Amino acid sequence: MLKNPEEYTSFDSSNLLLFLLYWRKLLIAVALIAIIVSVIVSSPFFITPKFRSTVILYPASTSSISKALLAENFGGKDDILAFGEEEQTEQLLQILNSNKIRDRIIEKYQLAKHYDIPEDSKFRMTELVREYESNISFRRTEYMAVKIEVMDKDPQLAANIANDIAILLDSIKSDMQKQRALKAYRIVKNEYFSQRDEIRAMEDSLTILRQFGVHDYESQAEMINRQLAMELAKGNKPGIEALEKRLDILAKYGGPYVSIRDALEHDKKQLSHIKSKYEEAKVDAEQVLPQTFIVNNAYKAEKKAYPIRWLIVAISTFSALLMALILIILYENINRMDGLKKKT
Repeated sequence: MLKNPEEYTSFDSSNLLLFLLYWRKLLIAVALIAIIVSVIVSSPFFITPKFRSTVILYPASTSSISKALLAENFGGKDDILAFGEEEQTEQLLQILNSNKIRDRIIEKYQLAKHYDIPEDSKFRMTELVREYESNISFRRTEYMAVKIEVMDKDPQLAANIANDIAILLDSIKSDMQKQRALKAYRIVKNEYFSQRDEIRAMEDSLTILRQFGVHDYESQAEMINRQLAMELAKGNKPGIEALEKRLDILAKYGGPYVSIRDALEHDKKQLSHIKSKYEEAKVDAEQVLPQTFIVNNAYKAEKKAYPIRWLIVAISTFSALLMALILIILYENINRMDGLKKKT
């Protein structure tokens, strides 16, 4: 056994093993103590074990039924069955981090009570939100999916919260879009029925004008003028007078007839376009598509995810040994300096 520490304190590669052998009993004792303490500290008596539940989902590429199924000129850019891309994933993450979901989950599961936050706490809401965010997290995976992760001391509660968040995400996004779709539907609906009423009024006006004998201004005027020329050539006064009366009627009502007829043709084309928009808006306002594709639902975990006891023990033991080595080195350097002073 080594008696003189100076034999190894130069700390080159040849005597490092000798150094460890010399202090082996102390280092073993430190390691054993660190193991025992870390095992005790990481036990359920000191650290409450938590269980992890996870939901993985993809966003839908489109949520508009009319554009995906009904619109002819949309070009099929978004397939109703396709998964969303980065933009849709970021939108879902933004909604997941909103207080709309957080507040509903907190209220439904009474998380303030579950997390043992006192009702008379001065910063009760701040503590509750901090605890919520430390146990519930959302992130994007490398495959552009959204991962909902819930940690809790109750494994069933963790699974329930994760699944409920996925359901809330779908319903909240649908509600947000439906509010906008309803407003758009009301605007298009009013425009459609207003345009339709105007067309009916114009059709009624044309019906009245037809009762006066104006059916097709251009062809009637041409035919009457041709007939009038023939009657003039014959000198048929009764025929000429009858034709002139008809021309007077055309002169009086022909202009309004042509104006109403042309406006009616234009408005009917416009009504056809508005009708298609009206039907699309109606579908978007009344029907709902799922906003997400659930890949994995959360289930009750059988093994705890936190704390990882072996990792705590390993890190604690390593840290204790490292600290012990540093203290031993300091101790020996101090002794060596004292020895050199005595010699001088």
